Amino acid sequence: MSSRYPKDFIWGVATSAYQIEGAAADDGRTPSIWDTFCKVPGAIFDGSSGDIACDHYHRLEEDLDIMARIGASAYRFSISWPRVQPNGKGPMNPRGLDFYDRLLDGLLKRNIAPHLTLYHWDLPQALEDKGGWAEYDTALRFADYAQVVAQRLGDRVKFIVTHNEPWIVSILGYETGIFAPGIKDRKKAYQASHHLLISHGLAVQAMRALGKNIEFGIALNLSPFHSLTNDPADLAKVKLEDGLLVRWYTDSLFKGEYPDDILVHLGSDIPTIKPGDFDAITTPIDFLGVNYYSRNVVDANKQVPPPGSLGMTEMGWEVYPNGLVELCTRLKQDYKNLPAIYITENGAAYSDKLDGESVHDEKRTEYLKLHTDAVANTIAAGVDIRGYFVWSLFDNFEWAFGYTMRFGIVYIDYKSQKRILKDSALWYSQFIASEKSSQ
Repeated sequence: MSSRYPKDFIWGVATSAYQIEGAAADDGRTPSIWDTFCKVPGAIFDGSSGDIACDHYHRLEEDLDIMARIGASAYRFSISWPRVQPNGKGPMNPRGLDFYDRLLDGLLKRNIAPHLTLYHWDLPQALEDKGGWAEYDTALRFADYAQVVAQRLGDRVKFIVTHNEPWIVSILGYETGIFAPGIKDRKKAYQASHHLLISHGLAVQAMRALGKNIEFGIALNLSPFHSLTNDPADLAKVKLEDGLLVRWYTDSLFKGEYPDDILVHLGSDIPTIKPGDFDAITTPIDFLGVNYYSRNVVDANKQVPPPGSLGMTEMGWEVYPNGLVELCTRLKQDYKNLPAIYITENGAAYSDKLDGESVHDEKRTEYLKLHTDAVANTIAAGVDIRGYFVWSLFDNFEWAFGYTMRFGIVYIDYKSQKRILKDSALWYSQFIASEKSSQ
């Protein structure tokens, strides 16, 4: 049986540092904005933090063995910036870097390709104290940090993502304030967004200058927007929301401009843009990471759309695999300079229950079946997709939801730190094996 995926297609699993590592004060790590935010009363749904999380820092070998058991061909993880550079600038922390050395060596020993993300939201608190992403200087600090990490680890890493979901960082962190650092200021949010995009470009330039054999990209959370009705107000709302989530990032990266309609919408809250900023932002990238979970159905009167025919996840997100096909084919159509795509995150939260030594998560397994099928359909439609990463390898600290949402294909008993492969992990393992054998 021939595969519906290209030869050498990457089947991966994904995590992020603050969500799994724990060891929040070990070996010279200093607080990130999430350590600080978790101490704010009411900020985290269950009052928890990432202080221990999955204790991955102390259970590295066991966790690497789990990845090997699943048969993943790649592992997407992030570097904890305050672990490797405690002040966000200046000297690096050798003990922090040593951990990632061990991680990379352990992955390569098991024939798992490392896919490194430089920033998955855990800004060193020392930089936030100076204004964080709302300040241009943070973009310069990020480029310095990126270059040092690539210099140290780039001999074993072939794929580096600069930022994970800059929309989340800027909008949830600086406009709505429901994520760290908890600021509610739209002007600062869009200035932060602009600086994140500049820092991405400067980091790619700095790392590329090292001359190592690495591919560089950025991961964006993207969704198609559908209108609840054909009312002109609903259709206008679709265009606006698409501009804020999708085009603000893709137009700037691939066209060197922000969408005119969104600049008009923002009015006096548009960011300060200096000459040369878009030269940095449009620095060519080798791939685009797409984090896809669902579509958005919008209504100008804020009516709640009916639940989708395939059901909803625990997060209240509709299961809508065709949105992945729609989104990626649209990107290919809109941007002639679009690079290869990796689906850098895709997964679902469900309320899993332990059944002895098993977790029978039929809904998650079905979700993964539907979305890996959607990837094949997108490839058949002519889009260059080269890999797929399940979010997440482990149940983990799910940001403002704390430990109340489980996205993992591996169950974590947080009291004992026992790891149990869910049925979804067993299905994914068999799926990967069958794909590899049909190549």
